[in-house]
Amino acid sequence: MMATTWLFAAACAIAFEGCEPAWSQSLSSQASDRRVLPPPRRSGGPALATVLATRRSIRVFGHRDLDDTELGQLLWAAQGVTDGHRAAPSAGALYPITVRVVDARGVWRYVPEQHAVVRLTANDRRDELASASSGQNSVRTAPLVIVVTADISITARKYGGRAERFATLEAGHVAENVLLEATALGLGAVSVGAFDDDAVRRALGLSPAETPLYLIPIGPIP
Repeated sequence: MMATTWLFAAACAIAFEGCEPAWSQSLSSQASDRRVLPPPRRSGGPALATVLATRRSIRVFGHRDLDDTELGQLLWAAQGVTDGHRAAPSAGALYPITVRVVDARGVWRYVPEQHAVVRLTANDRRDELASASSGQNSVRTAPLVIVVTADISITARKYGGRAERFATLEAGHVAENVLLEATALGLGAVSVGAFDDDAVRRALGLSPAETPLYLIPIGPIP
């Protein structure tokens, strides 16, 4: 079976009616603050078994910036729209996860329905994220950091007290998709879970309802 991360995730997708966070209804109208990414590749690439066998945590990166094709493939693996659902499975297809990108140009939010990123701030926040994660250098030096957050209240509407567990599991699905896709693209990545939640919230201007669950530094392998 030939597949990159999307095939692994699509096989797991759960077909229920979903809901979206309120922010998905409002996008920046400034062209410089909104980038539609190239269409993701949905076939070809290395075999899934090869990707699984070669994935490793990489904490030191080359200096090249990722291009929009690479970024788009990573974000599509994380939360991209497949057959109307997302690439990562979600309990009840409620999709409480938000994916942001932090790079030298600022903080960007991924909008799955449009396969686009919208800039939230033009300030580079990687130093603040590194400080929030006990000074981890991979967070500071990676060309970009993908940040995975969850609004657990979205899942709680249907699942009550199980919501935190389900949202956390979902973040794990998203992160694994990103790590495998990075490997398929020949990039290095590492999942970071050791950080101060409130410090990450302050660095990215998150609302109290959003729980940061993963930082994923990504870049070329030196």
